Amino acid sequence: MALRVFKPLTPGQRFKSSLITEDITKTKPEKSLVTPLPKTSGRSLGKVTVKGRGGRHKRSFRMIDFKRDKRDISAKVAAIEYDPNRSANIALLHYKDGEKRYILAPVGLKVGEEVSAGEKVEVKAGNALPLAKIPVGTIIHNIELIPGAGGCIVRSAGSGAILAAKEGNLIHVKLPSKEIRKIYASCWATIGQVANIDWKNILQGKAGRSRHLGRRPHVRGVAMDPRSHPHGGGEGKSGTGMNPKTPTGKRAFGKTRNPNKPSSRFILSRRK
Repeated sequence: MALRVFKPLTPGQRFKSSLITEDITKTKPEKSLVTPLPKTSGRSLGKVTVKGRGGRHKRSFRMIDFKRDKRDISAKVAAIEYDPNRSANIALLHYKDGEKRYILAPVGLKVGEEVSAGEKVEVKAGNALPLAKIPVGTIIHNIELIPGAGGCIVRSAGSGAILAAKEGNLIHVKLPSKEIRKIYASCWATIGQVANIDWKNILQGKAGRSRHLGRRPHVRGVAMDPRSHPHGGGEGKSGTGMNPKTPTGKRAFGKTRNPNKPSSRFILSRRK
């Protein structure tokens, strides 16, 4: 999917770029796989829990099959669709028994192709297999961390992990962050790299496009007055002059991950 860069005919188009949606084959979602998505505006019980969220365009939630638990039944790719709730595109599957499901669309998946999930299926883009059955060096995505719980990592646009090695009941997987992690061999993953690679190169161009996505303005502490934030005040552009602080003014310094988390023993090499 290529990028379209606009000519600076207006101030909002000066830095704007968007994706050329040539891969999208269907504009309206499948009604049976859609559910309402209420707006939370970053609030829980009326209190702001996530700063900088609010507004956004009305959306519906597309139910994605992350488990790929419909085994040994082939499905035909009916359409490639846009999903407003994630960076990746999604593919609509029509199974031979009549059921319809959405999956994340990998690179190279075309309308009319057949995909399936099983322990003996072909290693090709869109097929799902246990990690134990995938050859070393294969690019994978939508990877489970707990067998049967469904894929929870490597799901964003353009991401892909590499199956690096096999060690008994554990598989070494090199994640997009360059972290090398051990995952149980009975966990499932989908072959291929997630499509929509150029998503990371999009420039919004103006504040209004960010507001449509539900992103409100983010104000730096050094731009505030001293009463609103510890970093505020001073003549001209002044630095913080102190340890970094959270948006609420509390000290934010050092590592936040607990090194004694149970999952830390599965990490062979930290992300860089």
